[in-house]
Amino acid sequence: MYFFCTYFDQHYLDKGLALYKSLVRHCTPFKLWILCMDETTYQTLSGMQLPHVQIISLADFENNDPLLLAAKKNRSLIEYYFTCTPSLPDYILNHVPEVDIITYLDADLYFFSSVEPVYQELGAGSVLIIEHRFPSFLDNLMIFGIYNVGLLSFRRDAIGFACIQLWRDRCLEWCYDRFENGKFADQKYLDEWPDRFSGVIVLQHKGAGLAPWNLANYVYSCRKTGLFIDEQPIIVYHFHGLNRINRWIYDANAITYKTRIPYIVKHALYLPYINEITGINRILDTRSDLSPVNVQSIRNADEKRQSLRICAYRILQKVNRPLHYLKKWLNDDLILYLR
Repeated sequence: MYFFCTYFDQHYLDKGLALYKSLVRHCTPFKLWILCMDETTYQTLSGMQLPHVQIISLADFENNDPLLLAAKKNRSLIEYYFTCTPSLPDYILNHVPEVDIITYLDADLYFFSSVEPVYQELGAGSVLIIEHRFPSFLDNLMIFGIYNVGLLSFRRDAIGFACIQLWRDRCLEWCYDRFENGKFADQKYLDEWPDRFSGVIVLQHKGAGLAPWNLANYVYSCRKTGLFIDEQPIIVYHFHGLNRINRWIYDANAITYKTRIPYIVKHALYLPYINEITGINRILDTRSDLSPVNVQSIRNADEKRQSLRICAYRILQKVNRPLHYLKKWLNDDLILYLR
């Protein structure tokens, strides 16, 4: 049995549900705890009654935690979410005795194959972390942390508890969305873990931890079982920064990391994920105004093409960049979903 936890609000509801569906396909048997960061998310998930899911209301999570509530008063919303990150696996381990290993997942992760190789690498270790694996031309981003808070595992043992408690204490003390005195949000604190704690495993499998910031490191190949990266299967992808511009155009945010989304990656990873998100939003559209993006249905191909032309025109109007920059962005960052 795999034990996972994540959190999100109504703006990430579609992505959180996509994560859940990918777990159902590739990571069974599992149990997923979802911390609902607003009432809309809690009510929506309560109505869905998803198998293998235990939802936690924000009120229950914050109950009898005065330190967390005190931190909430001096942080922005996203900074408070960061502050909550270490408290969530700590909460699970303290409230659910049968959990031996809890794995925290960012809500914008999506699994493409079994998570078992990750646990095989953890072995008897107490904590598992994953490097950002920035290519050399992105070394400047190391100020945000060697390791990424996207997928982290903690074992129910002395080291696992000590690591989580230290992380939680640090985030309660300082957790802001800026770089300051060697700190950044909830993430930079991970840098010291391998030296401070024994039993910290830095994952080596290339198929986990793949994200827009490290796509340039690898060679990709498509096989019957899915996409491979340097002869290893893709386990999970971090769709960080993926935004919908309109019904059929998505911005992958690759230009932020001075890279491009390879054609094979667009079709093997991004399009299946977008297809999943689209299906989820159709369901959410039927549930009042709960869909993170509410768009008018376009009925035929002519209207679809017209929508693309209007979208491109608006992009060129709003983005104050040289033309060559715009061409690169349109070629490398945008994903057309025309199904």
